[in-house]
Amino acid sequence: MQYIKTPTNGMNDFLPEEAKLREYVLRQIKDTYSDFGFMLMETPSVEHIENLTSKQGGENEKLIFKILKRGEKLLNADIPDDLDNADRLDRFVDSGLRYDLTVPLARYYANNTAKLPAPFKALQIGNVWRADRPQKGRFRQFTQCDIDILGDWSILSEIELVSSTGTILAKLGFKGAAIRINDRRILGAMAKKSGFSEGDFEKVFIILDKLDKIGIDGVKTELEKSGFAQTSIEDYCRWFEKDVKDKIPSDFFVDKLDGYIDPSVIQNIDKVLSSVNAVSSGEFSVVFDPTLVRGMAYYTGTIFEANIPGTNLSVGGGGRYDKMIGNFTGNEVPACGFSIGFERIIGLLTESGFEVPEPKEKIAFLVDNGLETGQLLKMFEDVKKLRESGTNVMITSRSKNAKFQKETLRKFGYNQFKEFFR
Repeated sequence: MQYIKTPTNGMNDFLPEEAKLREYVLRQIKDTYSDFGFMLMETPSVEHIENLTSKQGGENEKLIFKILKRGEKLLNADIPDDLDNADRLDRFVDSGLRYDLTVPLARYYANNTAKLPAPFKALQIGNVWRADRPQKGRFRQFTQCDIDILGDWSILSEIELVSSTGTILAKLGFKGAAIRINDRRILGAMAKKSGFSEGDFEKVFIILDKLDKIGIDGVKTELEKSGFAQTSIEDYCRWFEKDVKDKIPSDFFVDKLDGYIDPSVIQNIDKVLSSVNAVSSGEFSVVFDPTLVRGMAYYTGTIFEANIPGTNLSVGGGGRYDKMIGNFTGNEVPACGFSIGFERIIGLLTESGFEVPEPKEKIAFLVDNGLETGQLLKMFEDVKKLRESGTNVMITSRSKNAKFQKETLRKFGYNQFKEFFR
């Protein structure tokens, strides 16, 4: 049998330097979010298939890695003859790998509400899997880092989520990061006032989401191709023909959307902007962007997206999803979350040549085989003292080509060497 050396398509091995960078970024994320009061939690990689296909994950539900039933359950699966192939296959499935961390969080909260503080500030980090087509920056297994606040209707949730995430981006060297903010209810009010029916909102938003790529004329063309009334298209696109991103939301929208939205929705955006920008010390900013859509249909209110200057990349996003938790608990529970694009951040840091700070002195002990017991005991005594003083000590066999061995170890931060000979 010939073994395959490469990992499964869309999944990655990480060399020591890559793993060190990933661990460093994870540590910064954990420490910063913990400083903001978020509590680390975990959920299993595998979830019940009913939860994963509950129509809350949008397009991601088409990308589930499904897991077959096992043992007698598989052998005794009842498969009617009149099912098509897809339905017949699903009869053999009872679980799947999670495609994000939000659906597992909803299930976790419903199961553990009585044991958790209220509100609950959750921090969850873990691998997720999507049967996507692999390409640059898009993998089938990747790490997600999510923070969520469950049980709080107030805008304190939005302020804390945005402030903590902006702080992390600044710590990682992304000075000047901009977090864009909007509200799905503002999007809906603009569409409704322009004459679109509520049933068409999602189709309209999907087209608007392409504005940065195809421009306002492209948006008009796509709306026309979708068969919408010309008057509605003109009225709707007029909202975005002028630069409204720098406007104060309440000044610009309250009168224009009078009767279509509760004014407090717009005023709350103002409060988030002013509160976060007041504490950001200029290291990051929060800006209002009425063109921001976010793809997930489960968002019910505020939405955010983090962008790095000089790139067209989003490195995080989220929003308020007040309906999802109630599907598990039976009671409506307010929820708001932010997910950092961990893999994208790692890619940007790698491309920039970022080097992980080495807080500890690092020494390598190169040891010949066959040292006497007394020599070994003395060496380990010295090693223990060095480690207790905070030094990173590696003990390794001395190779025949010690010069090359030292050159290799220097790449991993070992600049001091002690050699022990028989």
